[in-house]
Amino acid sequence: MPQKVLRPPDQRMPPAINIIALANFAASLSTRALDPVLPHVADDFGITIATAASFVAVFAFTFAIVQPVLGAAADLFGKARLMIVCLVLLGIASILGALSTSFSMLFASRILAGIASGGVFPVALGLVSDLVAPDKRQVAIGRTLAGSMTGNLLGASFSGVIGDFLGWRGVLALIGVLVIVASVAVAAGFRGAALKRAPRTNLSALRHGYHTIFTNPNAFCYAAVFIEGCCVLGLFPYLASFLFELGETSLSIAGLVIAGFALGGLFYTLTVSRFLPRLGVKGMMIAGGSMVGLQLAVIAFGPSWKVQGISLLFMGWAFYSIHGCLQVFASELSVEARATAMSLHSFFFFMGQTVGPIAYGFGILHVGKTPTLLTSACIITALGFACARLLRQRRPEDAAARPDVQP
Repeated sequence: MPQKVLRPPDQRMPPAINIIALANFAASLSTRALDPVLPHVADDFGITIATAASFVAVFAFTFAIVQPVLGAAADLFGKARLMIVCLVLLGIASILGALSTSFSMLFASRILAGIASGGVFPVALGLVSDLVAPDKRQVAIGRTLAGSMTGNLLGASFSGVIGDFLGWRGVLALIGVLVIVASVAVAAGFRGAALKRAPRTNLSALRHGYHTIFTNPNAFCYAAVFIEGCCVLGLFPYLASFLFELGETSLSIAGLVIAGFALGGLFYTLTVSRFLPRLGVKGMMIAGGSMVGLQLAVIAFGPSWKVQGISLLFMGWAFYSIHGCLQVFASELSVEARATAMSLHSFFFFMGQTVGPIAYGFGILHVGKTPTLLTSACIITALGFACARLLRQRRPEDAAARPDVQP
Protein backbone atom coordinates (compact mmCIF):
# COMPACT_ATOMS: atom_id res chain seq x y z
CA MET A 1 0.00 0.00 0.00
CA PRO A 2 2.71 2.62 0.78
CA GLN A 3 4.22 1.99 -2.65
CA LYS A 4 0.89 2.67 -4.34
CA VAL A 5 0.54 5.94 -2.46
CA LEU A 6 4.03 7.11 -3.38
CA ARG A 7 4.09 5.95 -6.98
CA PRO A 8 1.90 8.63 -8.65
CA PRO A 9 3.96 11.63 -7.47
CA ASP A 10 7.15 9.83 -8.53
CA GLN A 11 5.81 9.43 -12.06
CA ARG A 12 4.19 12.85 -12.40
CA MET A 13 5.90 15.04 -15.00
CA PRO A 14 5.41 18.69 -16.02
CA PRO A 15 2.97 19.10 -18.95
CA ALA A 16 5.72 20.85 -20.93
CA ILE A 17 7.43 17.45 -21.29
CA ASN A 18 4.79 16.55 -23.91
CA ILE A 19 5.56 19.69 -25.91
CA ILE A 20 9.27 18.94 -25.78
CA ALA A 21 8.54 15.39 -26.98
CA LEU A 22 6.61 16.85 -29.95
CA ALA A 23 9.60 19.04 -30.85
CA ASN A 24 11.89 16.00 -30.70
CA PHE A 25 9.45 14.03 -32.86
CA ALA A 26 9.44 16.70 -35.56
CA ALA A 27 13.21 17.12 -35.56
CA SER A 28 13.82 13.36 -35.66
CA LEU A 29 11.70 12.75 -38.76
CA SER A 30 14.59 13.68 -41.05
CA THR A 31 17.44 12.11 -39.08
CA ARG A 32 17.23 8.62 -40.62
CA ALA A 33 14.94 9.49 -43.54
CA LEU A 34 17.62 9.34 -46.23
CA ASP A 35 19.14 6.04 -45.08
CA PRO A 36 16.64 3.73 -46.85
CA VAL A 37 16.74 5.75 -50.11
CA LEU A 38 20.50 6.30 -50.38
CA PRO A 39 20.87 3.73 -53.19
CA HIS A 40 18.43 5.74 -55.31
CA VAL A 41 20.14 9.03 -54.42
CA ALA A 42 23.42 7.46 -55.55
CA ASP A 43 21.84 6.33 -58.84
CA ASP A 44 20.29 9.75 -59.56
CA PHE A 45 23.56 11.63 -59.12
CA GLY A 46 25.83 8.90 -60.50
CA ILE A 47 27.81 8.47 -57.29
CA THR A 48 28.86 5.50 -55.16
CA ILE A 49 26.97 4.42 -52.05
CA ALA A 50 29.98 5.46 -49.96
CA THR A 51 29.76 8.98 -51.44
CA ALA A 52 26.01 9.06 -50.82
CA ALA A 53 26.72 8.11 -47.20
CA SER A 54 28.52 11.45 -46.93
CA PHE A 55 25.06 13.05 -46.63
CA VAL A 56 24.71 11.28 -43.30
CA ALA A 57 28.23 12.23 -42.26
CA VAL A 58 27.83 15.92 -43.16
CA PHE A 59 24.49 16.09 -41.33
CA ALA A 60 26.12 14.64 -38.24
CA PHE A 61 29.22 16.81 -38.56
CA THR A 62 27.33 20.10 -38.84
CA PHE A 63 24.99 19.00 -36.04
CA ALA A 64 28.07 18.43 -33.90
CA ILE A 65 30.15 21.44 -34.84
CA VAL A 66 27.45 23.99 -33.98
CA GLN A 67 26.75 22.54 -30.54
CA PRO A 68 29.10 24.77 -28.50
CA VAL A 69 27.54 27.86 -30.10
CA LEU A 70 23.92 26.71 -29.91
CA GLY A 71 24.27 25.44 -26.36
CA ALA A 72 25.61 28.79 -25.19
CA ALA A 73 22.90 30.62 -27.18
CA ALA A 74 20.20 28.52 -25.52
CA ASP A 75 21.56 29.26 -22.05
CA LEU A 76 21.76 32.98 -22.83
CA PHE A 77 18.60 33.63 -24.87
CA GLY A 78 16.16 30.84 -24.01
CA LYS A 79 15.90 27.17 -24.87
CA ALA A 80 12.26 27.11 -26.05
CA ARG A 81 12.73 30.09 -28.39
CA LEU A 82 15.81 28.55 -30.01
CA MET A 83 14.05 25.21 -30.51
CA ILE A 84 11.17 26.80 -32.42
CA VAL A 85 13.45 28.81 -34.73
CA CYS A 86 15.54 25.72 -35.49
CA LEU A 87 12.46 23.63 -36.28
CA VAL A 88 11.39 26.16 -38.92
CA LEU A 89 14.88 26.16 -40.44
CA LEU A 90 14.90 22.36 -40.50
CA GLY A 91 11.63 22.28 -42.43
CA ILE A 92 12.94 24.80 -44.96
CA ALA A 93 16.20 22.84 -45.37
CA SER A 94 14.29 19.62 -46.11
CA ILE A 95 12.18 21.33 -48.77
CA LEU A 96 15.29 22.86 -50.36
CA GLY A 97 16.84 19.38 -50.42
CA ALA A 98 13.82 18.05 -52.31
CA LEU A 99 14.31 20.79 -54.93
CA SER A 100 18.03 20.11 -55.36
CA THR A 101 19.22 19.69 -58.94
CA SER A 102 22.79 18.67 -58.15
CA PHE A 103 24.81 16.72 -55.62
CA SER A 104 26.32 19.94 -54.26
CA MET A 105 22.88 21.52 -53.69
CA LEU A 106 21.62 18.49 -51.79
CA PHE A 107 24.87 18.42 -49.84
CA ALA A 108 24.40 22.08 -48.85
CA SER A 109 20.79 21.47 -47.79
CA ARG A 110 21.92 18.67 -45.48
CA ILE A 111 24.45 21.03 -43.91
CA LEU A 112 21.63 23.48 -43.13
CA ALA A 113 19.47 20.62 -41.84
CA GLY A 114 22.27 19.49 -39.54
CA ILE A 115 22.67 22.98 -38.11
CA ALA A 116 18.92 23.36 -37.55
CA SER A 117 18.50 19.90 -36.01
CA GLY A 118 21.40 20.70 -33.69
CA GLY A 119 19.28 23.36 -32.02
CA VAL A 120 16.42 21.03 -31.09
CA PHE A 121 17.29 17.69 -29.49
CA PRO A 122 20.20 18.62 -27.17
CA VAL A 123 18.49 21.85 -26.14
CA ALA A 124 15.35 19.83 -25.41
CA LEU A 125 17.34 17.62 -23.05
CA GLY A 126 18.64 20.70 -21.26
CA LEU A 127 15.10 22.01 -20.89
CA VAL A 128 13.92 18.67 -19.49
CA SER A 129 16.77 18.76 -16.98
CA ASP A 130 15.69 22.26 -15.89
CA LEU A 131 12.16 21.01 -15.29
CA VAL A 132 12.78 17.65 -13.60
CA ALA A 133 14.87 16.75 -10.53
CA PRO A 134 17.78 14.28 -10.95
CA ASP A 135 16.01 11.36 -9.27
CA LYS A 136 13.28 11.38 -11.94
CA ARG A 137 15.35 12.71 -14.80
CA GLN A 138 16.15 9.45 -16.57
CA VAL A 139 12.45 8.57 -16.74
CA ALA A 140 11.64 12.09 -17.98
CA ILE A 141 14.35 11.92 -20.62
CA GLY A 142 12.99 8.51 -21.58
CA ARG A 143 9.57 10.05 -22.18
CA THR A 144 10.96 12.82 -24.37
CA LEU A 145 13.02 10.20 -26.19
CA ALA A 146 9.73 8.52 -27.05
CA GLY A 147 8.99 11.51 -29.29
CA SER A 148 12.40 11.25 -30.88
CA MET A 149 12.15 7.48 -31.36
CA THR A 150 8.69 7.77 -32.89
CA GLY A 151 10.07 10.37 -35.32
CA ASN A 152 12.98 8.10 -36.20
CA LEU A 153 10.62 5.15 -36.58
CA LEU A 154 8.21 6.94 -38.90
CA GLY A 155 10.98 8.76 -40.74
CA ALA A 156 12.85 5.55 -41.53
CA SER A 157 9.89 3.27 -42.26
CA PHE A 158 7.71 5.69 -44.23
CA SER A 159 10.63 7.12 -46.18
CA GLY A 160 11.17 3.67 -47.66
CA VAL A 161 7.49 3.36 -48.61
CA ILE A 162 7.28 6.94 -49.91
CA GLY A 163 10.58 6.45 -51.73
CA ASP A 164 9.14 3.51 -53.67
CA PHE A 165 6.28 5.71 -54.91
CA LEU A 166 7.51 9.32 -54.94
CA GLY A 167 11.28 8.92 -54.83
CA TRP A 168 13.70 10.47 -52.37
CA ARG A 169 12.58 13.99 -53.32
CA GLY A 170 9.06 13.21 -52.19
CA VAL A 171 10.46 11.97 -48.88
CA LEU A 172 12.28 15.26 -48.17
CA ALA A 173 9.39 17.45 -49.35
CA LEU A 174 6.82 15.72 -47.16
CA ILE A 175 9.09 15.79 -44.13
CA GLY A 176 9.79 19.50 -44.65
CA VAL A 177 6.07 20.33 -44.63
CA LEU A 178 5.43 18.18 -41.55
CA VAL A 179 8.27 19.79 -39.60
CA ILE A 180 7.06 23.33 -40.33
CA VAL A 181 3.52 22.41 -39.26
CA ALA A 182 4.93 20.88 -36.07
CA SER A 183 6.95 24.03 -35.32
CA VAL A 184 3.70 26.03 -35.28
CA ALA A 185 2.14 23.52 -32.86
CA VAL A 186 5.22 23.59 -30.60
CA ALA A 187 5.21 27.41 -30.54
CA ALA A 188 1.54 27.42 -29.55
CA GLY A 189 2.16 24.78 -26.88
CA PHE A 190 5.07 26.61 -25.27
CA ARG A 191 3.04 29.83 -25.18
CA GLY A 192 0.50 28.15 -22.91
CA ALA A 193 2.95 26.09 -20.86
CA ALA A 194 4.19 27.08 -17.42
CA LEU A 195 7.95 26.77 -17.93
CA LYS A 196 10.23 27.14 -14.96
CA ARG A 197 13.03 29.60 -15.49
CA ALA A 198 16.45 28.04 -15.82
CA PRO A 199 19.25 29.29 -13.55
CA ARG A 200 20.29 32.78 -14.60
CA THR A 201 23.21 32.61 -17.04
CA ASN A 202 25.74 35.11 -18.39
CA LEU A 203 29.08 34.86 -20.17
CA SER A 204 31.02 34.68 -16.92
CA ALA A 205 28.82 31.84 -15.70
CA LEU A 206 29.30 30.04 -19.01
CA ARG A 207 33.08 30.22 -18.69
CA HIS A 208 32.84 28.80 -15.19
CA GLY A 209 30.43 26.18 -16.53
CA TYR A 210 32.96 24.95 -19.10
CA HIS A 211 35.56 24.64 -16.32
CA THR A 212 33.09 22.75 -14.14
CA ILE A 213 32.17 20.41 -16.99
CA PHE A 214 35.65 19.41 -18.08
CA THR A 215 37.14 19.06 -14.60
CA ASN A 216 34.39 16.65 -13.60
CA PRO A 217 35.57 13.00 -13.81
CA ASN A 218 32.19 12.09 -15.27
CA ALA A 219 33.10 14.07 -18.40
CA PHE A 220 34.26 10.63 -19.58
CA CYS A 221 30.66 10.30 -20.77
CA TYR A 222 31.61 12.51 -23.72
CA ALA A 223 34.23 10.00 -24.92
CA ALA A 224 31.67 7.24 -24.40
CA VAL A 225 28.99 8.83 -26.60
CA PHE A 226 31.60 9.49 -29.30
CA ILE A 227 32.36 5.75 -29.40
CA GLU A 228 28.62 4.97 -29.40
CA GLY A 229 27.99 7.24 -32.35
CA CYS A 230 30.91 5.78 -34.27
CA CYS A 231 30.21 2.09 -33.64
CA VAL A 232 26.41 2.07 -33.78
CA LEU A 233 25.02 4.99 -35.76
CA GLY A 234 27.98 4.99 -38.15
CA LEU A 235 26.73 1.65 -39.47
CA PHE A 236 23.31 2.86 -40.61
CA PRO A 237 24.22 4.32 -44.04
CA TYR A 238 25.40 0.85 -45.08
CA LEU A 239 22.42 -1.21 -43.94
CA ALA A 240 20.43 -0.69 -47.15
CA SER A 241 23.42 -1.68 -49.27
CA PHE A 242 23.90 -4.82 -47.13
CA LEU A 243 20.31 -5.77 -47.95
CA PHE A 244 20.86 -5.02 -51.63
CA GLU A 245 23.73 -7.52 -51.56
CA LEU A 246 21.26 -10.13 -50.29
CA GLY A 247 18.92 -9.36 -53.21
CA GLU A 248 16.45 -7.26 -51.18
CA THR A 249 16.24 -4.14 -53.36
CA SER A 250 12.93 -2.81 -52.00
CA LEU A 251 13.35 0.50 -50.22
CA SER A 252 10.36 -0.39 -48.07
CA ILE A 253 12.21 -3.43 -46.72
CA ALA A 254 15.28 -1.32 -45.95
CA GLY A 255 13.09 1.23 -44.19
CA LEU A 256 11.43 -1.46 -42.06
CA VAL A 257 14.78 -2.94 -41.02
CA ILE A 258 16.23 0.44 -40.03
CA ALA A 259 12.96 1.34 -38.27
CA GLY A 260 13.51 -1.68 -36.03
CA PHE A 261 16.20 0.29 -34.20
CA ALA A 262 13.79 3.14 -33.49
CA LEU A 263 11.10 0.68 -32.41
CA GLY A 264 13.56 -0.83 -29.94
CA GLY A 265 14.34 2.66 -28.67
CA LEU A 266 10.64 3.32 -28.24
CA PHE A 267 10.32 0.08 -26.26
CA TYR A 268 13.16 1.34 -24.04
CA THR A 269 11.22 4.52 -23.24
CA LEU A 270 8.25 2.39 -22.15
CA THR A 271 10.29 0.03 -19.97
CA VAL A 272 13.08 2.16 -18.47
CA SER A 273 11.08 2.90 -15.33
CA ARG A 274 10.82 -0.86 -14.69
CA PHE A 275 14.31 -2.01 -15.68
CA LEU A 276 16.23 0.80 -14.00
CA PRO A 277 15.28 -0.12 -10.39
CA ARG A 278 16.10 -3.78 -11.08
CA LEU A 279 19.40 -3.42 -12.96
CA GLY A 280 20.63 -0.09 -11.64
CA VAL A 281 22.61 2.36 -13.74
CA LYS A 282 25.71 0.14 -13.92
CA GLY A 283 23.65 -2.89 -14.90
CA MET A 284 21.85 -0.92 -17.62
CA MET A 285 25.15 0.18 -19.14
CA ILE A 286 26.72 -3.29 -19.04
CA ALA A 287 23.60 -5.00 -20.40
CA GLY A 288 23.16 -2.33 -23.07
CA GLY A 289 26.73 -2.44 -24.34
CA SER A 290 26.83 -6.25 -24.36
CA MET A 291 23.55 -6.62 -26.24
CA VAL A 292 24.51 -4.02 -28.84
CA GLY A 293 27.76 -5.92 -29.42
CA LEU A 294 25.84 -9.18 -29.84
CA GLN A 295 23.49 -7.67 -32.44
CA LEU A 296 26.38 -6.17 -34.41
CA ALA A 297 27.90 -9.65 -34.51
CA VAL A 298 24.62 -11.07 -35.86
CA ILE A 299 24.43 -8.47 -38.64
CA ALA A 300 28.10 -9.08 -39.49
CA PHE A 301 27.24 -12.52 -40.89
CA GLY A 302 24.53 -11.22 -43.24
CA PRO A 303 21.34 -13.04 -42.18
CA SER A 304 17.97 -12.48 -43.87
CA TRP A 305 16.29 -9.07 -43.67
CA LYS A 306 13.80 -10.40 -41.11
CA VAL A 307 16.58 -11.49 -38.76
CA GLN A 308 18.37 -8.18 -39.26
CA GLY A 309 15.16 -6.32 -38.44
CA ILE A 310 14.81 -8.24 -35.17
CA SER A 311 18.48 -7.59 -34.39
CA LEU A 312 17.99 -3.87 -34.98
CA LEU A 313 15.01 -3.92 -32.61
CA PHE A 314 17.09 -5.46 -29.80
CA MET A 315 19.95 -3.14 -30.67
CA GLY A 316 17.68 -0.11 -30.29
CA TRP A 317 16.59 -1.10 -26.79
CA ALA A 318 20.16 -1.93 -25.78
CA PHE A 319 21.67 1.21 -27.27
CA TYR A 320 19.35 3.53 -25.39
CA SER A 321 19.84 1.55 -22.19
CA ILE A 322 23.44 2.73 -22.10
CA HIS A 323 22.90 6.03 -23.93
CA GLY A 324 20.09 7.11 -21.60
CA CYS A 325 22.40 6.67 -18.62
CA LEU A 326 25.10 8.74 -20.31
CA GLN A 327 22.59 11.53 -20.99
CA VAL A 328 21.76 11.75 -17.30
CA PHE A 329 25.46 11.89 -16.36
CA ALA A 330 25.93 14.72 -18.88
CA SER A 331 22.91 16.63 -17.53
CA GLU A 332 24.47 16.68 -14.05
CA LEU A 333 27.87 18.05 -15.07
CA SER A 334 26.77 21.69 -14.66
CA VAL A 335 23.45 23.32 -13.81
CA GLU A 336 24.45 26.90 -14.62
CA ALA A 337 25.45 25.85 -18.16
CA ARG A 338 23.22 22.83 -18.61
CA ALA A 339 22.31 23.48 -22.24
CA THR A 340 26.02 23.85 -22.93
CA ALA A 341 26.74 20.54 -21.18
CA MET A 342 24.02 18.75 -23.16
CA SER A 343 25.12 20.37 -26.41
CA LEU A 344 28.68 19.18 -25.79
CA HIS A 345 27.18 15.73 -25.23
CA SER A 346 25.55 15.95 -28.66
CA PHE A 347 28.75 17.41 -30.17
CA PHE A 348 30.75 14.33 -29.24
CA PHE A 349 27.90 11.96 -30.11
CA PHE A 350 27.45 13.37 -33.60
CA MET A 351 31.18 13.66 -34.18
CA GLY A 352 31.13 9.91 -33.61
CA GLN A 353 28.41 9.65 -36.26
CA THR A 354 30.62 11.73 -38.57
CA VAL A 355 33.66 9.51 -38.11
CA GLY A 356 31.63 6.28 -38.02
CA PRO A 357 30.53 6.06 -41.69
CA ILE A 358 34.07 6.93 -42.81
CA ALA A 359 35.60 4.30 -40.51
CA TYR A 360 33.08 1.65 -41.56
CA GLY A 361 33.65 2.49 -45.23
CA PHE A 362 37.41 2.17 -44.82
CA GLY A 363 37.10 -1.07 -42.89
CA ILE A 364 34.62 -2.69 -45.27
CA LEU A 365 36.77 -1.75 -48.27
CA HIS A 366 40.09 -2.96 -46.86
CA VAL A 367 39.33 -5.86 -44.48
CA GLY A 368 35.72 -6.74 -45.30
CA LYS A 369 32.30 -6.38 -43.76
CA THR A 370 32.44 -9.20 -41.20
CA PRO A 371 35.77 -8.30 -39.52
CA THR A 372 34.79 -4.63 -39.41
CA LEU A 373 31.46 -5.27 -37.68
CA LEU A 374 32.95 -7.80 -35.28
CA THR A 375 35.63 -5.28 -34.26
CA SER A 376 32.91 -2.71 -33.63
CA ALA A 377 30.98 -5.29 -31.58
CA CYS A 378 33.99 -5.87 -29.30
CA ILE A 379 34.53 -2.13 -28.81
CA ILE A 380 30.94 -1.34 -27.84
CA THR A 381 30.78 -4.32 -25.47
CA ALA A 382 33.94 -3.16 -23.70
CA LEU A 383 32.47 0.36 -23.52
CA GLY A 384 29.54 -0.82 -21.39
CA PHE A 385 31.90 -2.27 -18.78
CA ALA A 386 34.19 0.80 -18.89
CA CYS A 387 31.25 3.17 -18.30
CA ALA A 388 30.02 1.09 -15.36
CA ARG A 389 33.49 1.23 -13.82
CA LEU A 390 34.48 4.86 -14.49
CA LEU A 391 31.25 6.85 -14.15
CA ARG A 392 30.14 7.72 -10.63
CA GLN A 393 26.65 8.65 -9.45
CA ARG A 394 26.43 11.47 -6.91
CA ARG A 395 24.52 10.92 -3.73
CA PRO A 396 21.68 13.44 -3.18
CA GLU A 397 23.53 14.99 -0.24
CA ASP A 398 26.61 15.51 -2.43
CA ALA A 399 24.54 17.30 -5.04
CA ALA A 400 22.97 19.56 -2.43
CA ALA A 401 26.40 20.54 -1.12
CA ARG A 402 27.71 21.66 -4.51
CA PRO A 403 26.59 24.96 -6.10
CA ASP A 404 27.04 23.59 -9.60
CA VAL A 405 24.74 20.61 -9.08
CA GLN A 406 20.98 20.80 -8.91
CA PRO A 407 19.58 19.22 -5.73
